[in-house]
Amino acid sequence: MSVRADLHIHTTASDGTWTPAELITEAQKQQLGLIAVTDHDSVANVAEAMTLASAAGITLLPAAEICSTKEDLSFHILGYGIDIHNKQLLELIQHNEALLEQKDVDSIHLLARDGWPVDEAEFARYTYDRHRGGWRALAYLIDKGLCTGVSDFFQRIFTPEHDLGFPEFPAISEVITAIHAAGGAALCAHAASGFHGPGLERVLDILRTEKFDGFECYHSNHSEEGTQRLLQHCKKHGLLISGGSDCHGYICAGETFGTAFGHCRYAALGRPFAAGCKIIRKIFVKTRKTFDFFVGLCYDITIKYNKLNTDKKFRH
Repeated sequence: MSVRADLHIHTTASDGTWTPAELITEAQKQQLGLIAVTDHDSVANVAEAMTLASAAGITLLPAAEICSTKEDLSFHILGYGIDIHNKQLLELIQHNEALLEQKDVDSIHLLARDGWPVDEAEFARYTYDRHRGGWRALAYLIDKGLCTGVSDFFQRIFTPEHDLGFPEFPAISEVITAIHAAGGAALCAHAASGFHGPGLERVLDILRTEKFDGFECYHSNHSEEGTQRLLQHCKKHGLLISGGSDCHGYICAGETFGTAFGHCRYAALGRPFAAGCKIIRKIFVKTRKTFDFFVGLCYDITIKYNKLNTDKKFRH
């Protein structure tokens, strides 16, 4: 069985611009049959999205993208097929949410220290429309005329010069354990993107002892070379493969998929791209009797270019 799928999508529960209803509408337009809501350290919109997806004839994997840290590098871990009510997972997610919220506060404090025209008391009262996407500190700086967008924020503001960086998130092993406790599969997100810094081979070396169930091989910021290297790695080690656009919706009202906001390009729903828009990739999902993914259905996340051993037991 083949379906069009996108297994990496964000909503207003994290830094995306779409509500669950808006996401499902767009998924229908793109004729997607399988999707996953993978908000950063949040499952707040999963239940609503699942209900709406079911009514629209779309299969939705309950999922999340959870932050972790290893060797001073941040890694995002995709948890697919999770029980969104699992206590261990929720406690981990809430811990990360608190770290991210505090990082917003710290960012404004440190910029004020460095003489930027920001007001910590003003920021404490500041709220923003989640439909804008992004996060609170980003929206505040944009509204103050101090930042043009996501890329500008990371290239010019969120830098060592201002003592700014990602917080120390839980260890990768802790995140994987929590995902497994919630009945899910733990896959490393966008390992071949520039997000991690040292390059794919170094990333794979850093991750070699971690008990991932698979990798996100297809991603909007992966080169073809990076994708093929990850496919090779997964095939060699019998790991699951996933793919997705990492779509964050419309960055601001009136803009369409894949258009620039500031200097940052966001992926179009169902359309992974790198070095310009690439062709739509089809993700194949095949039944597998050894692993109940969710709601009584059995799925194995894989790509048509790579056949996994269907007799291999899923590792918990």
